[in-house]
Amino acid sequence: MSLQTDMVFFRAMRESRELSEMVGERIFNTAIPGTDSDVDNVEVPYIVVTYDGMNNEDATKDDPYEGDTDIVNIGVEIAAKSREGLADIADAVRRAVSSFCQNYNYEEDDDGIADEIPEGFTLSAQAVQYDPRKPCFWQVLSWRCETKRIEYNEQD
Repeated sequence: MSLQTDMVFFRAMRESRELSEMVGERIFNTAIPGTDSDVDNVEVPYIVVTYDGMNNEDATKDDPYEGDTDIVNIGVEIAAKSREGLADIADAVRRAVSSFCQNYNYEEDDDGIADEIPEGFTLSAQAVQYDPRKPCFWQVLSWRCETKRIEYNEQD
């Protein structure tokens, strides 16, 4: 499925007790809601999960249409009061996402998220930045996820 892969990451972080202790309820999907002033004044630390687009990989040279694999890019922006706090939250995010994806119980899937779990992923991290206006340290972690493409009915 792949067009809602960000929801897997969002749920993984929202269900993490460790992250809840670190950032409370300040885990957002796509953006921090509110006016510019609300966003500028949101308490640090916080996390924002973003869906950063996707590409389909061709199956074979003989098949001119979409392949079976979508590569989905997920971003996770983390802001913290200290450099050490940023590193701690980043490590907790990594653990939460990895654990959730590896230990998801497909047999008990009652919310339909199973089709969104990546088949695999790689992680990269952007440079650590400092924003003196907030003030806070921040960083974006980026996942490149392999997912199954959406199957369309031929009559659609």
